[in-house]
Amino acid sequence: MKKCVIIGSGLGGLACGCILAKNGYQVTVLEQDTQIGGCLQCFRRVDALFETGMHYIGSAAPGQVLNRILRYLGVDDVKFSQLNPSGYDVISFQGQHYSLANGKEAFVDSLAQHFPASRDELSRYYDLVKQVVSSFAIHSLNKEVDLNVNAEFRMRSVNDVISSVISDPLLREVLAGVQPLYAGEKDQTPFYVHALITDSYDQGAFRIVGGSSKVAESLASNIRKQGGEVIMKQQVCKIECDDTHATAVITTDGQRYPADLVISAIHPTTTMQLVESRLIRPAYRQRVSAVRNTTGAFTVYLKFRKDSVKYMNHNLYLYRGVSVWDCQKYDAESWPKFLLYMHLCHEENPEYAQTGEILTYMNMDDVKKWQGTHVGHRGEDYEAFKHMKAEALIDALEQEVPDIRQHIETYYTSTPLTYVDYTGVPDGAMYGMLKDVNDLGGASITSRTRIPNLLLSGQSITLHGMMGVLAGSLVTCSEVLTYDEIFAQLNREN
Repeated sequence: MKKCVIIGSGLGGLACGCILAKNGYQVTVLEQDTQIGGCLQCFRRVDALFETGMHYIGSAAPGQVLNRILRYLGVDDVKFSQLNPSGYDVISFQGQHYSLANGKEAFVDSLAQHFPASRDELSRYYDLVKQVVSSFAIHSLNKEVDLNVNAEFRMRSVNDVISSVISDPLLREVLAGVQPLYAGEKDQTPFYVHALITDSYDQGAFRIVGGSSKVAESLASNIRKQGGEVIMKQQVCKIECDDTHATAVITTDGQRYPADLVISAIHPTTTMQLVESRLIRPAYRQRVSAVRNTTGAFTVYLKFRKDSVKYMNHNLYLYRGVSVWDCQKYDAESWPKFLLYMHLCHEENPEYAQTGEILTYMNMDDVKKWQGTHVGHRGEDYEAFKHMKAEALIDALEQEVPDIRQHIETYYTSTPLTYVDYTGVPDGAMYGMLKDVNDLGGASITSRTRIPNLLLSGQSITLHGMMGVLAGSLVTCSEVLTYDEIFAQLNREN
């Protein structure tokens, strides 16, 4: 059996491990932390469960794309709870609520109530999203794609494309209102990112019952069933190479893991720091290190008083300014420019929510003075900073959800520094590397490297989110198994 060593137990690492283990590889996944999952991690405080990254997913119903990929990976023991098909996401902007509904007819009808003159444009926008998605083989599970469409919408920004289809300025803002799902930046984020993500949720939006760590546990279990290993507290310090290939992975405690294939599912910049091979050219290293990361996040994790808050079967995007764009650009007075409010689905069909979260952007500069410190050891001034920001975020939510404060028993917080500690992502970036229409070459990091048996996976390769990372994992494994074999296996499993 060929030996495959995978660095990182996030979704990308675990998915690649599952695929290769079922194809005869002896898989070893190395995780530096005490908990697997990366952005799939959940955490408990007493009897309360909180989600850290994968708050909701799309296309998880039987027969839909994500569901088919999960079945292929053997994830058939995780339960999903569908959000309201008539309004899974609600955009609150300039005093009005706009619901995004599943399916073309419902989507158009829901928004046409507010924009009756734009009905035809909404229909064209919806069809364009579907057209763009169909040009991506993995996301559509179709090998025959239109590469011209694919190329065009990699080169055009979200706001540019929406403006070319939608004439009403307010409706343009509403359609871009889900941009926190990809930390969108005006005139930079490619439209294909918007299309792939919104299409996935349009098929059906779901929360994971009991938290997204259930998916990580299922994937790790499947790797072990195939004879593989998932080992925690193993921090990698070097990818050992000879003149032509990677030969082993070395950890900080001196363990050496020989490898015929190495997959790094951590951030590409961090991966380059582990490799000293001359096969990796200086120009490539510089290109990887020069790519900007997406912004970070500040999150308040709310524990509600028992049976005091009805379970909210949708997500609320609240904007406080004149535009949904440029929310990463703020000062002390304007922060937070937006917030995303969600509940966690702790059981099937809950009547009341046990926990909820409020999330907004936070740039690393805001917490730069505490860089180099670690969770629980950052000092009283850091705790005071977080408390001040949390109170401001709760105040902002109360303007939309009156009296929510009186139902909060306690709360916890995280900053970009927390993401650095628990996921290892530079700058605490929400979604890894930023996709940019102005830097198509530099910002496009593929799964291949100059070392033929060193591949990359994770949210900075192809796309983030559950669907994006799993699609990227399939692409990474196709370098070993071929696209034809991947598609054949997917079809057999489904």
